[in-house]
Amino acid sequence: MPDPDQIAKAIPAEVRMISGCADSQTSADVSNVNSFQLPDPAGRAGGACTSALLKVLYKDEKAPDEDLSFQEVLMSMREILSEGDYTQIPQLTASRPLDVKTPFTIVPDGATGQRRALLIGINYVGQQGELSGCHNDVGNMKKYIMDVHGFPEENITVLMDDGIHPDPTRENIINGYRTLVNESSSGDSVFCHYSGHGGRLVDDDGDEEDGYDETLVPLDYNSAGQIRDDDLFKILVGAMPAGVTLTCLMDCCHSGTVLDLPYKFAADGDSEEMEYDEGFDMDGLAALAGIALAVGGADELAGLVAACCQII
Repeated sequence: MPDPDQIAKAIPAEVRMISGCADSQTSADVSNVNSFQLPDPAGRAGGACTSALLKVLYKDEKAPDEDLSFQEVLMSMREILSEGDYTQIPQLTASRPLDVKTPFTIVPDGATGQRRALLIGINYVGQQGELSGCHNDVGNMKKYIMDVHGFPEENITVLMDDGIHPDPTRENIINGYRTLVNESSSGDSVFCHYSGHGGRLVDDDGDEEDGYDETLVPLDYNSAGQIRDDDLFKILVGAMPAGVTLTCLMDCCHSGTVLDLPYKFAADGDSEEMEYDEGFDMDGLAALAGIALAVGGADELAGLVAACCQII
């Protein structure tokens, strides 16, 4: 295991990610959020991971009466997903070893800095593999972080393919992450939410134990390519300043290690604490600053998009 100081040098910020499933699993697109008893201000569908999280933390548009730990939140999500016959196993990964029995939060106690968010929902309107729940995910999540965590609306950027907001193209997504990094400083709390397709591409630099890079699939992936986990590490995870708390919710397929974080807790019923991920490649990630952004091929993605998300 690398020295914690080495990890802190490569990842200066406190970064946490909740993902809907392991790298080898696919996510799900839920057509009826009413089964999750969610507020649905934006429509009639939502992602399984986002819906489960909000049922735990924002049922009936109210925060729980008592604080829930990270472990309790993820295990409750797993229970909700199981009741819906979903096999997804939510995961929590982090840049620092986190006591999962501490209260769940995206804004640390005593935080006095700015609160910023980037919310991305892609339904791929008119494309093969079109989804129906991702815009709703963003609407529900925006209301939650404003009501419960005090994020001001003017500090929330939304990218959606709805003809109203800026399109979630590869360029806009990357620029959105870069803007968060450039505007953030020690003491700030940052939240990122992605709801859309996720994919996998053959690893192009040898830093993945399973031989694949996990990816986000932007609206214009056919022409611009996918966004690899290596890209995300460079422009967001490794670039975020020290002292910032960055929390990400990735509701997409193959999302378990899409941010390449070194510590992991899986809500599988066996794990009791966060552990070091033996698949974490410290040397490979430390070298990413010298690697140009990679563009994933559209041909490689064709089969993945068709099979990625199960439409319910």
